[in-house]
Amino acid sequence: MLVIGAVLIVVAAVLAVPAVIALLRYTAHRDFERLRPRALVARDGQDIEVTGIAVAGPDGEDESRLARIACVWHCHEVLRHYWTPAPDPETGERERTYDPIAEYGEEGPFGLIGLGAPEDRAATVLVDPADAAADGIDLALQRVVGRPQKGVRAPADDLLPRVKGRISGLFRGETIEFEYREWLIKSGTPVTVRGRVQVRDGRPFLTAPPDDKLRITRTEQPPAQQAARTGRRALLLGGGTLASVGAGLLMLLGAV
Repeated sequence: MLVIGAVLIVVAAVLAVPAVIALLRYTAHRDFERLRPRALVARDGQDIEVTGIAVAGPDGEDESRLARIACVWHCHEVLRHYWTPAPDPETGERERTYDPIAEYGEEGPFGLIGLGAPEDRAATVLVDPADAAADGIDLALQRVVGRPQKGVRAPADDLLPRVKGRISGLFRGETIEFEYREWLIKSGTPVTVRGRVQVRDGRPFLTAPPDDKLRITRTEQPPAQQAARTGRRALLLGGGTLASVGAGLLMLLGAV
């Protein structure tokens, strides 16, 4: 029993090293997934992907330009649908197509908090959407307006003054209609953000990398959490260490 007890103590000592490493990794992954500022500050200059809950930024909630809906971020575009100037050589008919003539994305930062945190908690990370591409976020408005007719007021003229930025384009062919579209992110929406960490005045921001855009994607289901996996590993190794120590001490004491 003395020999077996000594062997179990040695096994516990061997298991203790990976158990401590697994515990440290679990802590780091947990803090990262919960968007703890210190965990992201430590990754300053790195490209990362995080999932959290969108909340208002330092200036509070915003209002979308076209639909006038409360949100934390919004963007819109105007499309001009038209007939091509020249007919198709084979069919002899003109083709219907469109060009974007106005695009805008709100540049004010919004916040991100960890999954499961109360929505009224102050944002721990800020997202700078100055050069962002969004996918899967809510379409708040889509309206088609016929081309203006002389002496007739268009039914949706109220949207044009709300468009942010300059209307521009080649305006080829014959205009058919104009289409307004607006997307937004409401407070409390789960999103995944992929970008570069940039620390400003000690606070982590997610920004667009120099060679890419900031990617914002709505998330319906939280992804598998790495902290949970490393936590289970730390628990197994820690449990094995404690079990080996306990059994080894009992055998040593019993042999004395």
